[in-house]
Amino acid sequence: MSPTSQTEKVAYLFPGQGSQSVGMGKDLYDGSPAAKAVFDEIDDTLGRSLTSVMFDGPQEELTKTENAQPAITAVSLAAYKALEEAKGSCPDVAMVAGHSLGEYSSLAVAGALSVADTARLVVERGRLMQHACDERPGGMAALLGIDELSVEEICRETGTYMSNINTDDQIIVSGDHMALAKAIDLAAARGARKCVPLPVGGAFHSGLMEPARSGLLEVIDSLDWHDPTVPVIANCDARSITTAEEIKEELGMQIMSCVRWSDSIRYMLVDGVRSYVEVGQGRVLASMMKRIDKDATISNISDMESVVALAS
Repeated sequence: MSPTSQTEKVAYLFPGQGSQSVGMGKDLYDGSPAAKAVFDEIDDTLGRSLTSVMFDGPQEELTKTENAQPAITAVSLAAYKALEEAKGSCPDVAMVAGHSLGEYSSLAVAGALSVADTARLVVERGRLMQHACDERPGGMAALLGIDELSVEEICRETGTYMSNINTDDQIIVSGDHMALAKAIDLAAARGARKCVPLPVGGAFHSGLMEPARSGLLEVIDSLDWHDPTVPVIANCDARSITTAEEIKEELGMQIMSCVRWSDSIRYMLVDGVRSYVEVGQGRVLASMMKRIDKDATISNISDMESVVALAS
């Protein structure tokens, strides 16, 4: 059965930072007027050519937080609009969810925020997070092959934070550099299959992001919010949120809280969603899905070929 069959529920998923690469989105820009309009609107909103950095690089410039975050968001929103254009109608969406930064893309697709306001918010989020990283340096590491309860205990003993629960055996922890090194050593001693420091600029989704929270709340409160047209599955508690006030509360917590991704997917599975579409660059969420529920169906749209295939 097709992932977009009218007889089954389909959820749309949006990836977060880390999947950026030079050239991403160029095929959408060239092949879809609707996608081009998204990229042009974000360039106009930011007052600079983000698309030039995306399409031409260099990679180190694209990887900077102030570019990577809006670039990832732009590709996701452009891919969704290209699909809408190719189908000639709005896709049949039962619910949406986004991983970390991807939650912002999901809110725009759900109609809670305009494309322009989403771009403004994402850029400010990146700027505030970078400030927090400079003020309270830290890092992140992936612990593989160790369960959540064991990781919780390691975090308590080392003063680190559980930042992402991606699958049952892939959990991300964060903290200052000394605490993180202790957590990696302790996890290895307690049977983790692998402990991998991540190439990120700070301890995201942890208490070290506290300096960014008040500024983010100010930006959130300044924007024009609407109740989402479809349920959004929140990162923080892996439950459906359906009002603008719930969304604002979620985003205020999310910057410092654990992304409970595997629980979010399980929430949708229990609700009867068996088909998923990953919207945007890379296939990180598809890879996670196969480890959460290998029987679920997931496809990806990130260029015109995949958009046309799904639309048909």
